[in-house]
Amino acid sequence: MQHIVIIGNGISGITAARHLRKRSNHRITVISSETDHFFSRTALMYIYMGHMCYEHTKPYEDGFWKKNRIELLRDHVEQVNTDQHELRLRSGRAMAYDHLIIASGSRPNKFGWPGQELPGVQGLYSYPDLQLMEENTRGIAQAVVVGGGLIGVEVAEMLRSRGIAVTFLVRESAFWSNVLPRPEAELIARHLQAHHVKLQLQTELSELLAGPTGRVEAVRTSRGEVLPCQFVALAVGVSPNIDFLKGSRVALKRGVLVDDYLQTNVPGVYAIGDCVERTYALPGRKNIEQVWYTGRMMGEVVAQTLCGERTRYEPGPWFNSAKFFDIEYQTYGNVGAQLNTNEEDFYWEHPEGEKCVHVVWDKTARVFKGINTFGIRMRHAQFDQWLRAGKTVDFVMDHLPEANFDPEFFQRHEHEIADQFRVRAMAQRH
Repeated sequence: MQHIVIIGNGISGITAARHLRKRSNHRITVISSETDHFFSRTALMYIYMGHMCYEHTKPYEDGFWKKNRIELLRDHVEQVNTDQHELRLRSGRAMAYDHLIIASGSRPNKFGWPGQELPGVQGLYSYPDLQLMEENTRGIAQAVVVGGGLIGVEVAEMLRSRGIAVTFLVRESAFWSNVLPRPEAELIARHLQAHHVKLQLQTELSELLAGPTGRVEAVRTSRGEVLPCQFVALAVGVSPNIDFLKGSRVALKRGVLVDDYLQTNVPGVYAIGDCVERTYALPGRKNIEQVWYTGRMMGEVVAQTLCGERTRYEPGPWFNSAKFFDIEYQTYGNVGAQLNTNEEDFYWEHPEGEKCVHVVWDKTARVFKGINTFGIRMRHAQFDQWLRAGKTVDFVMDHLPEANFDPEFFQRHEHEIADQFRVRAMAQRH
């Protein structure tokens, strides 16, 4: 029986532990300094908004772990000695392992702004971050959110749910424009403003200013404007949480470097989830992907490998989903912020301005490459199948109703979308 130690109790580490137990009798230890038990990180915002309590975010009862012989240890790994197969913990304890899985996740970015360590300034990633945000926003009136991405939108929605005025600083000329094409970016910008979020585009944070008590009381922007506030959320992305591995033999770059079996350069040491940087390319995917479902997939793959069924990590076509206040967003395949030279696109938007579909395909072969949908739920399995099969955009538009996943009685738009696509295609041919 081997002792497998997992650093991190997020979705990737816990998925690995569960699948290891399903497939083996190995001793399994999960170490985390964040919480005693696994919880759904994506539900943090709903705890703050009062829709859930912390207990509701735990998918498994507390007795699940003992029943399944998965040891949970609340401690912090400070050093990894791969030569001795040993971890040094903050408590002073040493722990030996036979195989090690690094699932240490991410941490919010900071970029050296003057005043970024002031009380009332923070990121939002972990449960302790949420607890700190509860303290930092109690009784306040004004907040500033820095960074135009998904975490920033979540924080803005959280703050608005408590009636706190929000100014959102975005350095790009349109919201999330490094990811979204311009029409979608502008649709979401309008939606944020409709929810009374003051969106300041092409504006960066310059410094954070302290008040008489030492807490943040204002920010200065790149435009020279001083914005009063009692709370600042730094939502400028996350980076792999790997500082504790410096000095070990584990190869690092931006993240923990792994091969297509998720193994590091050190035999018996694997890495999964947000902390991973792949050393090999996957079509249409970045080498660091910090999303929930990739962590889950990696956890399953590494468990199979450690139980004797060596398995490559092959996540298939890119997909993701999110929510911008009450507009749901899904993306399947690759729809870039800018079209590549060999691509063509079609954009449809509902007259009310809260639903849209953006389709991209290869100009020459008319092979479907990706779709963005806002305000219309689509079926992942259907688009995954079409992308893998190399279906044409014409096939996809003809069969678009098959992909709809909206609840019963929702208004349907697929025929209207397909008709507009065909009208435009016909006009181009003539």
